[in-house]
This record gives sequence, C-alpha cells and structure tokens, in this order.
Amino acid sequence: MASSINARSYEPTTPVKVAFIGLGVMGLPMAGHLAQAGHDVTVYNRSAQKAQAWVAEFGGRSVATPREAAAGAQIILACVGNDEDLRSIVLGDDGAFAGMTAGATFIDHTTASASVARELNAIAKSKGLKFIDAPVSGGQAGAVNGMLTVMCGGDSADFAAVKDVMAVFARAVTLVGESGAGQLAKMVNQICIAGLVQGLSEGVAFGQAAGLDMKLVLDVISKGAAQSWQMENRGHTMVDDKFDFGFAVDWMRKDLSLVMDESRRNGARVPVTALVDQFYADVQKMGGSRWDTSSLIKRLR
Repeated sequence: MASSINARSYEPTTPVKVAFIGLGVMGLPMAGHLAQAGHDVTVYNRSAQKAQAWVAEFGGRSVATPREAAAGAQIILACVGNDEDLRSIVLGDDGAFAGMTAGATFIDHTTASASVARELNAIAKSKGLKFIDAPVSGGQAGAVNGMLTVMCGGDSADFAAVKDVMAVFARAVTLVGESGAGQLAKMVNQICIAGLVQGLSEGVAFGQAAGLDMKLVLDVISKGAAQSWQMENRGHTMVDDKFDFGFAVDWMRKDLSLVMDESRRNGARVPVTALVDQFYADVQKMGGSRWDTSSLIKRLR
C-alpha cells in the first residue's frame, strides 16, 4: 500500500500519547505524520473502516468513540467539518471532553467559527482542560507533505506546551491571540485567497481570449509583483482545465459563510469576498461542488 504521506525529517521529540479525531483528506495525513514521528496515536473516525485502514498503514489503534480516543491521551487533536461536527465529537457522554483527564489539551484544527472556539474553550476550562483553536492552511498537499501553516488561538502557556507536536505536520505554528483568534486569522486567509483566485481566473481567461500562451505568460509574471502561491500552484492547472486538488468549492463556501457571519458581527466590509462567494455559488450550479477552488475560471469560459 502506498503511503498516504510524503517522507520528511522530524525533529527529535519525546513520544507523547495523542489522539486524532477525524481522518478526512487533511486529518488522515496529519495523524500519519504524528505516528511517523514516533508518537503513540489513537484514532477515531465516523467511518470506522477508514480508521482501521489508517491503523493498518501507520500502527496505533482505532476506537469506537471520541471519548475512548481521548482516554489517557495528553493531547487530543481534531479536524472535522464544521461547528456542529465539532460539537458532536467534543460534547456529550461519548465526546472527547468526557474522556479527557484534567490538564489534557484539545487542539481543534477544524475551520470553524470563532464563537464555537470560545464556547468550547470556556467549557474546557470549567472541566480543568485546555483548548486551542488551530485551523490550518496549505490544503491537502500541505497535509501530505507535512508543510501546513497553523494559526492558533488560546493561552500562551498552553500553546507553548503543545507547539512541538503540531510542528510535526507544519512548517509554521503561530499563536496569533486569545481563544478564537486562530479562527479569525483563518478567515483573513480565506478572504485573501478568494480575491487572489478571482483575479488569477480573470487574468488567465483574459490572456486566453487575447490568444496568448498563458503558461509562458504565467512563468513571466510570476517573477514579478503578480506572484502568489495561487499563481505558482494553480496557474498552469487552470490553463489545463484541471480542478482536482483537494480543497473543494463546497468547503470554500462553508468558510466564506463564516467570514460573512463574522463581518456582520464586527462591522467589517468585505464586498469583494461577498461577490466571489456568489461566483462560487455559480460554480456549484455548474456541477462543480467538488472541484477545487481554482475552478472559478470555469464560469468565465
């Protein structure tokens, strides 16, 4: 069986008993890096078959509930879909909080709302637990290569104690503020991506309509002020009409809905982001719900 992660070197670290909840396109390789780095990993996934397949590849063990996964673990990490998915694996009799021992830390890598992060942080504190919101950027490739960017919200001492564990699958792990700040930083990230992808889509479509060799043009302008991660990683594939790179339009719309909700609360004006969100709705209507976010160009062709 081919490995679900790409080889990378790991800094020497003391093995820690950890749990990972949620083995989707991001969580599966993230948990894999933890195991490869020598940590004792227990996994839980809503689909038990996927958890069992992970164990067959990486070792460790799988369990039937988040509570069982958290039992005895020093650090519990999770990466699920949205606020309600997060609450479902954290709260209740079978939730992770019910299985955690006092002083253990829950790290949430889900892209969720800042309000749910603050809510769960307050509950964790009431139970003698620690909670860090830690959404990631870098997409599926970043997870597979162990090169994610992690933006965290929480107590500085709690963060310092677990930073090295997150560094196993990341190139940067940064505390950006108090509880909820990690999620707010991820919203900034998605605002910037939305505008960049739309601009890149318009540039590529314009150049093709003008009869230019757009792969050559992208190679040229990527050496100048127009350069971006999106251009470097998605420009040529947009020219080739390829849109199967992991982070789906459905998930981007979920993230942008968090941005819209938060902007209504804080009064920030995000007109371009709101417009691009509607462009993604057009892509969904075209049947592109599972295309990656660079598929914005499809509506211009």
